[in-house]
Amino acid sequence: MALEGSSRSTLEAALAECTEALNYFLHNQFSESLEVLQPRARDSMYHALIYATIQEMQAMMTFEHEDILHAGHTMKEAQEICQRFRRKSTVTGSSRPGDACTEEELHAEVCYAECLLHRAALTFLQDENMVNFIKGGIKVRNSYLIYRELNSFIQSNRLPASSARVHLEGGIALGIGAFNLFCLNAGKEGQHLQDQRALEEKAMVPCDTLVNIYSFADEQVGILFSPQTLSLFPPRILKLLEFAGFSGDKDYGLQQLHHGATTPNLRALLCAMLLLCYYTFLTFILGIGEDDFSEAEALLSPYLSRYPKSAIFLFFAGRIEEIKGNIGEAIRKFEEGCSVQQAWKQFHHMCYWELMWCFAYKGMWKMAYFYADLLSKENRWSKAMYVYMKAAFLSMLPPEEPRPFGEKEVELFRQVSSFKQKIAGKSPPTEKFAIRKARRYKASEHVPLLVPALEMMYMWNGFTVLGKRQELLEGTLETLTQAEKRLQEVPASEYQVDDQCLVLLLKGLVLKHLHSPAEAEACFSAVHSSEKKIRYDHYLVPNALLELSLLYVAQGRSEEAVHLLRRAKNNYKNYSMESRTLFRIHAVLSKLKASQEENGADGASPS
Repeated sequence: MALEGSSRSTLEAALAECTEALNYFLHNQFSESLEVLQPRARDSMYHALIYATIQEMQAMMTFEHEDILHAGHTMKEAQEICQRFRRKSTVTGSSRPGDACTEEELHAEVCYAECLLHRAALTFLQDENMVNFIKGGIKVRNSYLIYRELNSFIQSNRLPASSARVHLEGGIALGIGAFNLFCLNAGKEGQHLQDQRALEEKAMVPCDTLVNIYSFADEQVGILFSPQTLSLFPPRILKLLEFAGFSGDKDYGLQQLHHGATTPNLRALLCAMLLLCYYTFLTFILGIGEDDFSEAEALLSPYLSRYPKSAIFLFFAGRIEEIKGNIGEAIRKFEEGCSVQQAWKQFHHMCYWELMWCFAYKGMWKMAYFYADLLSKENRWSKAMYVYMKAAFLSMLPPEEPRPFGEKEVELFRQVSSFKQKIAGKSPPTEKFAIRKARRYKASEHVPLLVPALEMMYMWNGFTVLGKRQELLEGTLETLTQAEKRLQEVPASEYQVDDQCLVLLLKGLVLKHLHSPAEAEACFSAVHSSEKKIRYDHYLVPNALLELSLLYVAQGRSEEAVHLLRRAKNNYKNYSMESRTLFRIHAVLSKLKASQEENGADGASPS
């Protein structure tokens, strides 16, 4: 009993020190945070885990190969330290694990599961081969099994009463919330992770299943096969995930993460960041983009009050203002996020990306170019994309206007393909799209892209932001009108129909937001009717059908919308950014299904 009391005292002291370290981190005192953690990073599981997590965050932002390898090594050491404190008969190997586990051993289990998830993410980045992908997938699944068993144990209310209990519950809430939120079950809605037993015997994930899942997941904002975008997956991909052993309930996941984020525990920060990413990025870019952001604001508010100069929370505050259409306030938040600290320049890069788009929304192409240029020089995530965006913004300027630094868009477009990279063995889809579009400039007598900055803006669902400010819409409409005139004045080319349809698609979006539904419908329908004439940009047709269906939804024409969505989903394959379009189609169908169930309506089933 004395020995257990001693272990508890040591555990509580470690948790207090790690909480202090996180407090330094949120005050932008990153070196001080690591200095608190490092002395005990080889003998305390919590010091080791938090120290390795901060190293991982830095590596993923720098994207330097050496940093990723170092972070992977540090996280592996953290996992080994957690292993020392685990019971020999682990949680996943015992039918009633909690009965025989001490409090310290339970903490070791949750820390070990968390290390597995972090190591999986780093594994995907370290090399380009499928073996690493399979290894990472196995780590994810083993983590899932541990969290599931721990959750079953805490549901029985047998946790010891101590000051450390809230941290254990927070760790379990992080894991259970993440897997339920991001691994929504396609076939058993409402049945959350703790109830799933049928797949327990699947110790290995079939290789071909992993390939199929990964090919789809790579098209998304996240390039990692970790539980971070899966609740948005269309049913056919979710069935593959279920076969591989993952299932869950999104609402239960949100509940768990909210609990973890709003109680004073060591994982509160990670729970909050997962939720903020979900609300402000994933559901916005891969969904309809018309969600209520009050949940994100309510979640962020207490953190921002406590840490008003935290670079992380200022970034999310800026992002919320941006997607609400408050571009001026968003710019101020992002600029403040850059000014409050200089130690981790990588935080600046996140703000630079958003500032680039904020100035693009305002049609301030030189300012947007300025931030793309900074990213191309300082950040390694996607140089091909940054160079493409530099060229795209310059091409939006009048021909006679001087270019910054004497750069020429034609030369920049021609450089894009030379910066192609692979992450986890795959080229990011936005890079592939940029490289394909830039091919026009390879010929000596090239046909310039018409509105490349607006086209890429559409890919990131940026027209939803424009739609919240009439002055931005009017400026964009004028840009598209001028592009139409230029197209009529130049000789016909092999790209003419593609360019016309691109302008029609984007013009239709602007007109929809300007409350001209008949004109918007005419634009989207014109793209669809030109299907057989389009030579290269085949993505335009299914996206036109998607946008037309959204117009119909707004008009209450749900059955017609479902018909168009089914056509867009089933009749078009292998076009650029296909998965992103499928995500959005799935989001609209899900919304229609939820509305139909709520109202008890009959009619075409939106599935």
